[in-house]
Amino acid sequence: MLSPLRIDAEPIALDPVLAIPGACPHFSRDEEVFGEGEEASHVYQVVSGAVRTYRILRDGRRQIDEFHFAGDYFGLEMGEAHRVTAEAMTEASVRMIRRGALSDLAARRGDAARALFRLTAENLQRCQDHVLMLGRRSAQERVVGLLLDIAERTHATAELDVPMGRQDMADYLGLTIETVSRTLTALQDEGLIALPTVRHVVLKDRRALERMVA
Repeated sequence: MLSPLRIDAEPIALDPVLAIPGACPHFSRDEEVFGEGEEASHVYQVVSGAVRTYRILRDGRRQIDEFHFAGDYFGLEMGEAHRVTAEAMTEASVRMIRRGALSDLAARRGDAARALFRLTAENLQRCQDHVLMLGRRSAQERVVGLLLDIAERTHATAELDVPMGRQDMADYLGLTIETVSRTLTALQDEGLIALPTVRHVVLKDRRALERMVA
């Protein structure tokens, strides 16, 4: 793990990516963090809660490109404007990191540049995995893959607090909300998961679920 650095007498944490401490506003559920086409002057890190990023397609449908959980970074753009809209899925606190300060430090420090490169590479890999999932997996495999991804990223073992609703899941997986609901019910009927509440999922047979998407 890279050690903390300092710039302008302020500590900089690398976990795993350089983050300059700055404003940390709170957002209510469904409140916009930034909009598509707005100037990309900051990079963001989820401190608490969860955030979704999405685009509205030409036919009016919404395509969610990613869910972001505590510790995740988002909003890092190659161009000058955001390509997506970001909204809080739950009550959320988000750290705002000045893009210019990150770029300046990366130009001076090799470890900072490597950290930013890792973040870019990780984002690209997740994007590629998402495209592969949309093009190659069945509805059941998509839903199971999402549940396992949430478990891994939130460090859950068997019980998941799922921050997104069924429509969010559908818009991420490229399915209808009816298909998502039917698939979750089928997984429950097969004894693979339990659904105590709409936003709580128990992975009753995680190994069997993992075999489904191996």
